[in-house]
Amino acid sequence: MDFLMTHAHPIRVYYEDTDAGGIVYYANYLKFMERARTEWLRDLGIDQDVLLEQSVGFVVKRVELDYQAPARFNQLLTVKSQMSECKRASLVFKQEIVNDNDKLLVSATVVVVCVDLMQMKAQAIPAFILGELSRAR
Repeated sequence: MDFLMTHAHPIRVYYEDTDAGGIVYYANYLKFMERARTEWLRDLGIDQDVLLEQSVGFVVKRVELDYQAPARFNQLLTVKSQMSECKRASLVFKQEIVNDNDKLLVSATVVVVCVDLMQMKAQAIPAFILGELSRAR
């Protein structure tokens, strides 16, 4: 499947997100990206709490990050998420975090795998999710 839709999610940098110098701690960018992917799914009508009740989860398998510039306390950032690949049991996201001037701060490729949480094994992405994803193209 080809995916072109980009989802944008705003994030405000709070004091708790920063180090003593007011710079966003590097690992917190991963949290920002996770929130953005969750909101992207929610906007498609896919609620992860419903999936969890069905023992379906999406877990991060691989992340590749490239830091370009720091974010600072109280900045308003935007996490841009785009699904670039959909396989039988995995999704590949391209994500960027930009500041309010649209300056690129961080870019990432994130691979998430659909997992049967009872068996802790990869499983095919359920058909209803694939249907929602195909409508988002």
